[in-house]
Amino acid sequence: MKKKWVKKLLIGLGIVFGLVLIANFGLNIWLKTQLPDYIKKNTAYKVSYKSLDVDLGTGNIFATGITVNNKNPKNTNVIGLQGTIDTLKISRFGIYDALFNKTISSSDLLLSKPNLNIVLAKPVDKKTGKKRNPVNFENIRINKGTINVFKYTKQKFVSVDQLDLYVENLQMTEESVENKLPIVFDSYSIRGKDFFFQPDDIYTLKIDKIATANGQMSVENLQLMPIISFEQFKKAYPKKTQMFQFSIPKMNFKDIVLKKNKVSLANADFQNPFIKVYKTGVSAVKKAEKKRNFELNLDDIQLNHAKIQVVKADESDLFFADDLNVNINKLELTKESSKEVIPVLYKDFKIAGKGIHYNDQQNISVESFNLNPKSGQIRNIVAQHTNSPKMGMDFKTNLVQFAINDFKFVDRKLNLDVKDILVDGINGKITAGNAVPKKKTAITGIQFPIVVRKISVKNSNITYESKNQPLTFNDLNATVNQLELVENATKNGMAVKVKDYALSTKNFVYKTKFYKMNVAALAINKNKIEVNQFAMTPLVSRAQFIRMIPVESDLYDIKVNTISAQGNWDLFSENKFINATNVIVNSANANIFRSKIPADDPKIKPLYSRMLRSIKIPMYISNLNLKNSILEYEEDTPKSSGPGKLTFSNFNMNVKNLNSAKMKGRPTNVQIKIDCMFMKSSPLSVNWGFNTADQGDRFTIAGNLDNIPATALNSFIVPYLSVSATGTIQQMLFNFKGNPKGIGGTFNIKHKDLKISILDKKSKQKKGFLSAVANVFIKTDSDKLPESVIVEGVERDPTKSFFNMFWRGVEDGLKKTLIGINIDKTKKTVEGAVNTVKDVKSGVKDVKNSVKQAKEDISRELASPKTNTPKEEKKPEKPKEKKGLFKKIFKKKETPETE
Repeated sequence: MKKKWVKKLLIGLGIVFGLVLIANFGLNIWLKTQLPDYIKKNTAYKVSYKSLDVDLGTGNIFATGITVNNKNPKNTNVIGLQGTIDTLKISRFGIYDALFNKTISSSDLLLSKPNLNIVLAKPVDKKTGKKRNPVNFENIRINKGTINVFKYTKQKFVSVDQLDLYVENLQMTEESVENKLPIVFDSYSIRGKDFFFQPDDIYTLKIDKIATANGQMSVENLQLMPIISFEQFKKAYPKKTQMFQFSIPKMNFKDIVLKKNKVSLANADFQNPFIKVYKTGVSAVKKAEKKRNFELNLDDIQLNHAKIQVVKADESDLFFADDLNVNINKLELTKESSKEVIPVLYKDFKIAGKGIHYNDQQNISVESFNLNPKSGQIRNIVAQHTNSPKMGMDFKTNLVQFAINDFKFVDRKLNLDVKDILVDGINGKITAGNAVPKKKTAITGIQFPIVVRKISVKNSNITYESKNQPLTFNDLNATVNQLELVENATKNGMAVKVKDYALSTKNFVYKTKFYKMNVAALAINKNKIEVNQFAMTPLVSRAQFIRMIPVESDLYDIKVNTISAQGNWDLFSENKFINATNVIVNSANANIFRSKIPADDPKIKPLYSRMLRSIKIPMYISNLNLKNSILEYEEDTPKSSGPGKLTFSNFNMNVKNLNSAKMKGRPTNVQIKIDCMFMKSSPLSVNWGFNTADQGDRFTIAGNLDNIPATALNSFIVPYLSVSATGTIQQMLFNFKGNPKGIGGTFNIKHKDLKISILDKKSKQKKGFLSAVANVFIKTDSDKLPESVIVEGVERDPTKSFFNMFWRGVEDGLKKTLIGINIDKTKKTVEGAVNTVKDVKSGVKDVKNSVKQAKEDISRELASPKTNTPKEEKKPEKPKEKKGLFKKIFKKKETPETE
């Protein structure tokens, strides 16, 4: 029984095997004879061939003399094929898929001497999601081929001649075309000429020759060229921001990988590339559509002797680099990196260039530069100003170099730590542009603090000009240590802190509308200031100055031998302060000129205590000394013949506790002591004090003046008042107190042989009769021990300076001392004397005129309000105050804006 079962099984298997062999043989004959017709009937193609060998068991096909064409060339839903193939070899052909799924697939494809035109199928309709019937080959080998690929619109897409190609796992679908990658593969070997690629209606890419050897690819004469002009581009694409053009005579790289949305290659070497970018001037608009996940990996990329040109909308150069060399290691563009401030990642880079030019708001040229992640160096920078309203720069710099400790972005914020910056040999001018109101904006892209550990400026000559006021530094050398940019929401989000600094310059010059200020040498650091040969010289004459000012103002001419200061101060950070222990001003020579011709300045003048209190930062100077100096004050009026002059020589002043009342723990009581020679002949000593913290602005001022020859006053009163004096003021003492409303106190004067002469205003000849009448009412000599008089009721004009109030107090004391207490009685006596003279001299016209003049002058010069008048002599109404003679003699300058 068992033997019969085995025998039957073997017979059955033999019959089945025989039937399979017969079927395989018959099917093979059918495929050889009927396959072309079948393909023609069941696919979109017509195929003919000289010979065909099909192995149904392995799916291998070998054919020669093949011709292929589309049955319907107008059908854009399938890939179009047209051309010839000398030899075709297919391994593991998917017969089942070809018969039932209508797709052509194979594990390996060999094409020998193909000459094909391929028309890509129309992309998938995204609304329907319907897929096209693709042609899939896992591996493809082409020998000596000529391939032309067209888009479904018949626009040429890709072409190549004499192509030798081996590609592993090739994929070419409409999806890849949409992502600008018409083919993707795992590995490749390629050689060919006259490559052509046109991705859109703007550009074409051409390559003369491509070759690979041992995984290394070389490309010759690659060109990306616009197929339309820049003007056509701007009209056809009004929203696009830029157009490109570049050429690379030779480049080499290896290990290129095109897979899905990723392009990778290594050791890319680009020789003499030229890149040109056309800027349309259109602002970029953020697109709402989803960003594509495109990735780029470049392992070691080099640009050797590159030229880069960026042109503006008018096709003038915005940027040009004549010779640029770039080496970047591990450059990556990923989905994650594209969200960062710098959209690429890198391990290291080196950039060097020559002949760099930039022309926009500024025209800037650079001879050469070198840059890497840790340092940079720029040589021979030349900046030239354009017509831009923004800051203008016209300078040359020999060298700028810097070293970086750390530079990175963390959470889209810049983290920067600079080791040092050096600027050597900057020479030229920087002009400030039009001021633009600053908007307070929060700074979100910086990880504070940004640290610059050292900044050095050496051997420089630079001028900074703002509002036509140039500031010039010659032979400038400066160092700033530990500069930090810190967060500050109240000051546009940023403030500056400086740990230490030092600056030195020679022939320092600053010009304003009226003055040139220069310093022979200046040295300053955080604890010391040294100034040599300071001068503040007028740029205009006195006559020009008077014509240029709308209201009264002083014209200064100042020279100082040396100025020095010790202490500590911070003028850079948010918490600014000045704390000086000692300031010395040595050998100052100051001339102050004021004309009364311009109109009075109606502004209210604060006292010195209030002015100091208005300083916004804490300021304290323990000891200020002005030594061996000269102060001259000159004043003229419309009626004076030349300016009157007051001189204070051998001027020495000590100021203690000069402050702004804002420094905690420091005294606010300011004490000023002055010793000098008045009119080069008489010693003057003054003690002056006030408290800056006193909101009432009270003050005291006391002093004495000894041995004043009256003739010493003549240089001031002769041209100013047409009056001369003789005799001696042996001593004058004053002790005043005051506030912004007025001044009062005691006044004492001791004099001898004091007489005055009234002069003709034009000839300066003495008027004898008027002089005699005036001297009748002046006490020639004081008593041996003159009594002090009380100065009171002297009100301050708030539009006048402190010194105006002080001199009015002195004038009140002089009038009461020299003329006497009963001024009204004196006035009546003078008027009676004048009337007597009129009666006696009525026949003489000249004498009558003199008497009339005497009446007017004496009434005007000597009259003043009644003080200390007996009750029985008082009038019902108080007489109006009139100007006095000594008020004009001692009148002090009026400062329009300050005291």
